[in-house]
Amino acid sequence: MPMNFLENPVITKRLYPFSLTRPVSEIRIGILTIREKWNFVPVNTTTSVHSNHIPSYKKLTAFKNGNTVYQDVDPVFIEHPWQIFELNDWAIRQDFELITTGRSSQKISSTNKIINPENIFLEEGVIMEHCFVNASKGPVYIGRNAEIMEGCMVRGSLSVGEGAVVKMGAKIYGATTIGPYCIAGGEIKNSVFFGYSNKGHDGYLGDSVIGEWCNLGAGTSNSNLKNNAGQVSAWDEGTGNNVTVGTKCGLLMGDYSRSSINTSFNTGTVTGVCCNIFGEGLKGPHIPSFSWCGPSATTRYEFDKAIRDIANWKKLKKHFLQEAEIKQLRHIFDNN
Repeated sequence: MPMNFLENPVITKRLYPFSLTRPVSEIRIGILTIREKWNFVPVNTTTSVHSNHIPSYKKLTAFKNGNTVYQDVDPVFIEHPWQIFELNDWAIRQDFELITTGRSSQKISSTNKIINPENIFLEEGVIMEHCFVNASKGPVYIGRNAEIMEGCMVRGSLSVGEGAVVKMGAKIYGATTIGPYCIAGGEIKNSVFFGYSNKGHDGYLGDSVIGEWCNLGAGTSNSNLKNNAGQVSAWDEGTGNNVTVGTKCGLLMGDYSRSSINTSFNTGTVTGVCCNIFGEGLKGPHIPSFSWCGPSATTRYEFDKAIRDIANWKKLKKHFLQEAEIKQLRHIFDNN
């Protein structure tokens, strides 16, 4: 029986920009979305959980065994978007146990250089040749029909989702999630891609979260650490102000947003949904939804043009923009 998710409007607003276009339970952290974690284990009773509750492997195992009142010693909740990358190492480890326990990985080709192979799991259809994979610091999970091209150097903890592609020579550090049907290249560290997004070229992305249907142009990079190594501030939609988030925070990019070649994002930059960002200079710290953010000024992205452009990007992956999506984006546009 599907889980009943309890949505808290305060938490939903705080998890901007990712909660603009999805329920909180559809946020991806680790290998799976929150909803997928709970629904991975069938529950034979009507149970309600908070939509921002990230269950541990032990809790889900207890549920599977009929103990729906089991409580983790330190239950994990997300209340801010930067916690998605902060908690991603823990979440990958929990999901890895959940998905792989009692199962066998596909054989790893002998052309690869492997450290700690028992901590690596390949689903059916994975293509991976002549790569360096180090799972000594955390598990590595490669989803069904994903491709890790030759020359890639990856370290756990890492999740590469179904149908995703990691481009030649990519350097990926933990704790990173490349969501389903994403394209990843260049240098990536401690970042989460939700799904269907692209960073196909060189450039650095660190301590960041990228929503769905985003595209980072060639050479796009972000700062994740201030030059004085001081505290980073980021936009908090819940308070309408910048708040201190710690010493590291990169780019938090909402769905359907894009950057052009050589775009540079400042430390702790938050972009809303459907932004077109280009031109020289550091971008940020807050780029509202439907921004046409150029080299000298930011104007409003015309709605019809935005919808046309989103439809074009979705066609590249053989998907089509649905009426429900257009209606949702119209609501965001009118209320932003």
